[in-house]
Amino acid sequence: MPHAPSHAGTAGASDTRTPAALPGDARARPGGAPARRPGTALVTGASSGIGAAVARRLSAEGWRLVLNGRDAGRLGEVAAGASAAVFPGDLTRPAAERRLTGFALEQVGRLDLLVACAGVGWAGDFTTMSRRSFDEVIDVNLVTTLRLVRQVLPHMVEAGSGRVVLVGSLAGSVGVRGEAVYSASKAAVAAFADALRYELRGTGVGVSLIVPGVVDTPFFEHRGAPYPRNRPRPVPPERVADAVWRAVSRGRDEIYVPGWLRLPARVRGAAPGLYRRLAATFG
Repeated sequence: MPHAPSHAGTAGASDTRTPAALPGDARARPGGAPARRPGTALVTGASSGIGAAVARRLSAEGWRLVLNGRDAGRLGEVAAGASAAVFPGDLTRPAAERRLTGFALEQVGRLDLLVACAGVGWAGDFTTMSRRSFDEVIDVNLVTTLRLVRQVLPHMVEAGSGRVVLVGSLAGSVGVRGEAVYSASKAAVAAFADALRYELRGTGVGVSLIVPGVVDTPFFEHRGAPYPRNRPRPVPPERVADAVWRAVSRGRDEIYVPGWLRLPARVRGAAPGLYRRLAATFG
């Protein structure tokens, strides 16, 4: 049965408890070892969409879970039948990431995996975007993610193993018209993943970035505008969850979903002028 968050402890970066090492921990692996057996995972944005699909996939693989999301009812439904504790709540609230980390460690003892799926979008001209929407996109997509990683990471480094999986977006690789702030937030997540990966080299902790294109989730309903294109076609969130599992089980640094979306990102990197002309013409 899901647990209520009211019994959560509080853990900060200075928490000194030492989790017991699991056999197969790879303390000398530069990029973090792939998961060789079920462990314990914290998944954010687990109320619906990609986060819910990730939770179901990890549960099917035998992992113990702590799930976070804003919608307590849906979060409980996702946790039903899984080995999961739930911590409903808005991570933009002050010190929420510290309370969530403390609760997770209290429930499962150690964290082998963090999958940061929480995210929001907004569509429209940048000049018409309200300050409230601006702050929400930056806070949810970027600031809360970095704050939560900052809380969880010391425990993984101390244990000598673990993996952080960040869910980015193709919009962060190439930029999308009408989604300037969302694109900026996801580009920052991608840069953070790269920088953190270099910083953690030799600690046994890995960092993976999942880069989905269009995913068939309530995301577009919540952002206030439907998806307007025929291509690329939306993929089910389970495909993104499969990519998360490949990153965890194989130690992959970066996975595009679907894989062909790596091509426009490469074209932009190799020939930015050509890419911009094509994007301006075809969208």
